[in-house]
Formats: sequence, structure tokens, C-alpha cells
Amino acid sequence: MSDPAAVLADLRAESEEVDELVRGLTAEQWALPTPAPRWTVAHQIAHLAWTDAAALLAATDPEGFAAETEKALAAPDRFVDDGADEGAAQPPAVLLARWREGRERLHRVLAEAPPGTRFPWYGPAMSAGSLATARLMETWAHGQDVADALGVVRQPTARLRHVAWIGLRARDYAYFVRGLTPPAEPFRVELTAPSGELWTYGPEDAAQKITGPALDFCLLVTQRAHRDDTALTAVGADAEEWLGIAQAFAGPAGDGRAPKGAA
Repeated sequence: MSDPAAVLADLRAESEEVDELVRGLTAEQWALPTPAPRWTVAHQIAHLAWTDAAALLAATDPEGFAAETEKALAAPDRFVDDGADEGAAQPPAVLLARWREGRERLHRVLAEAPPGTRFPWYGPAMSAGSLATARLMETWAHGQDVADALGVVRQPTARLRHVAWIGLRARDYAYFVRGLTPPAEPFRVELTAPSGELWTYGPEDAAQKITGPALDFCLLVTQRAHRDDTALTAVGADAEEWLGIAQAFAGPAGDGRAPKGAA
């Protein structure tokens, strides 16, 4: 999953899909609320532009990125929202142009990175392929928020394999960020891809096992769906616990989504 060329091609395709969702919106539609508390469609795109800019800074100016990381640590509850608020205040055309330019610059930098290069990030340092995977995960997740706000049902694609992969890689992080000790043994995860293909991870004989649709798994690990609203099945107490706390993104533990129909 870390081949930069393949991941970057999928990142471009994912970005274009989200771009298509917003490029013809009216000012009123840009202001529509999304499932994220207090965030509008504009906030979602502003956040993508902001995190692309952070990734570009990490790839081109590690010292400058370290300074931004200090700001995040000093205000963990406001840092992300402040960046989204600033971008959402821009005229939609300006914001959209900013996102397009930033993601294209980042694409070029990551494509040109020498093999073996690692870039700082809010968690562990990442290769070009891994950083592109993280950007694809964010783009897909925030694109889902935009689609939900607009009442659009997106067709899942094979690009979900990147989201699933980073969600699996972040298993232990979900425990650490909550002050918990991760399980020592690996899990078996079997996900049904949109094509019907089976994506498998971990040893076949693992005592802890998760099965179900890849889309549901990706919605869960990006905290775009509540556990109760998925068709995922867990075998084992540890597997069940992880599905209740999973998160594919860096930063503080998220609150996740309430179950559908909850008051």
C-alpha cells in the first residue's frame, strides 16, 4: 500500500470525485451543515486544504512543520477547528482554488521524493506513499461528510483499500490515544470489497476476527458511522472492543457518530 505512484493516482481520483461534488454548489449549499458538529461544507473543504498545506510543509520544511506541531500540542481542542474556520470564511471560489492548488503541489512533491524519504507527521514519520495514503483517507472521509450534507450517495470504489489499510495500521494508536494497552496478538480481518473480492489481513488462525463490508469498516475507522449501523461482525472480546474505539486519523480520540435514530 506504500507504492507512491499507485497511491498518488488513487489520491488524485479521490480528490477529483470530491471536487466534483462541490464545484457547482451555490453559496447556500457551501453553508449547509455536515454531520460534523458546527462544520459546513465549506469547513470540510477548508480542512482538506489546510491538511494538504500541512503535509506540503512537512515534505518541504520539516522545521516549519515542527513549529506547527507545537501549536497543535498547545491547543489540541482548537487547532483543527481554527484552521477550518479560517478557510471556511473565504469566498467559495477562493477556497476551492486554494484546495486545488495545494493538493496539486503536494502531489508533485510526493511524486518527486527520492525512495526511502520519510516525512514528519503528527504521528510517526511517513514515507511518500504512506503520507499519500493518509491524505486519501482524509479526502475520502471528509468527502463523505460533504456527500451526506448534500444528500448524495457515493459509489464505493477499490480505493477503499487504502482507507482500510491505514485503519488497520492505526489499531494500536486507537488504544494509546485513550490511555489503553493494545492487545498483544494480531487480529484477522476479512473485508468484502465493492467488487465482491475478499481483502484479508492478519493470520488465518487468529482468535480475534472481524468480518464484513469494506465500506462499513472504512466508515467505522474514520468515525463516519456508529458500530451499530454497520454489518461488521467481531469474534472475540478484543476485536469487539477495538470496533468501539477504532480511528484511522491522528490526533485526540474522536467521539464518533451517534447511532442512526438516536435522540
